[in-house]
Amino acid sequence: MNNQICLNDIKPGQHATVSALQSTGSMRRRLLDIGLIENTDVECLGRSPGGDPAAFLIRGAVIAIRSEDCRNILIHAL
Repeated sequence: MNNQICLNDIKPGQHATVSALQSTGSMRRRLLDIGLIENTDVECLGRSPGGDPAAFLIRGAVIAIRSEDCRNILIHAL
């Protein structure tokens, strides 16, 4: 699949692979520190009742990421 979408676009229960990070500065550093690098598998576990943030399983850890930050994470949905 060649089309890249942002991490916001997957629904709970769906899996994806990270293709690129467009974040800059300290947010980019944080995302890299939690292991969000190219080809990392990500699973959406759920969203808060208000829809923001969403919980993702990344390298065995559950991480909550705000929608604003998810827009800068490009993925390939599986």
